[in-house]
Amino acid sequence: MKSRHLAELLSLAAIWGASFLFIRMGAAAFGPLALAGMRTVGATLCLLPLLLWRGEQGALLKHWKPILLVGITNSALPFVCFGVAALAINGGLSAIFNATTPLWGALLAWLWLGDKPTRAKSLGLAIGFAGVLWLAWDKASFRPGNHGVSPALAVLACMAATLLYGFSANFTRRYLTGVPSMALAAGSQMAASLLLVPLMLTHWPEVNPGAHEWMAAVLLAVVCTGLAYVLYFRLIANMGASNAMTVTFLIPAFAVLWGALFLSEQLTGAMLAGCAVILVGTGLVTGLLKLKMPLPGR
Repeated sequence: MKSRHLAELLSLAAIWGASFLFIRMGAAAFGPLALAGMRTVGATLCLLPLLLWRGEQGALLKHWKPILLVGITNSALPFVCFGVAALAINGGLSAIFNATTPLWGALLAWLWLGDKPTRAKSLGLAIGFAGVLWLAWDKASFRPGNHGVSPALAVLACMAATLLYGFSANFTRRYLTGVPSMALAAGSQMAASLLLVPLMLTHWPEVNPGAHEWMAAVLLAVVCTGLAYVLYFRLIANMGASNAMTVTFLIPAFAVLWGALFLSEQLTGAMLAGCAVILVGTGLVTGLLKLKMPLPGR
């Protein structure tokens, strides 16, 4: 990995880690639906000119139906889910749960596409989901907080989001392989906006959010979604998908760092241990971590 690619990887992890900070800052003021709608609209405005400049609009028109579904399952619904979660749990914990996305992807690939995991991947699935249960048990309270969302519901919202991410990855692999990256990125944000804009307008906050909340919403849309997509696909092109996937390991660290610096969020021992377990499982599933000794029967 070249030094400039490593710098881009760290930049992407820092940007995506910051997305949980901005969601946390804006979710209560805007509401999950309005915030998610602003995020996809802003990202569309950033990505659409790039799509036209690269001349990939033909691919979007040709594959608009599956891209529409990807936009709903990979952006619209997960963005709302993480907005709901931000009303009850901190951004660092949401980012840790977000790291389970490859676990859901591998599980669905097995159940849906018949991609049977090796023993190492099966072990990784078991370890990773054990970490999820550990953290979920620590946040098992069903008592609603200040915004009407309980920690348990917040955890379920995070799991729903990552399950949708896992579905989208497999759906894209099956039906959209070879489609130009910008057609996927811009098209999915346009599709998500089609769903979210009406909901955003009907759920717009009665009290206009403050300057800090507006800043968080704009940065979430422009930097953490629009710019992040461009940077992510650039990394895939330069480093390969497997190396680009290592960003999964770095996002929780940055999310916890930004939360501690700007919102005084606490990193508990349970969060640290659960994150370590989840990342070990994720590493085994993605092949980024290798077992030194082969497992019997592999």
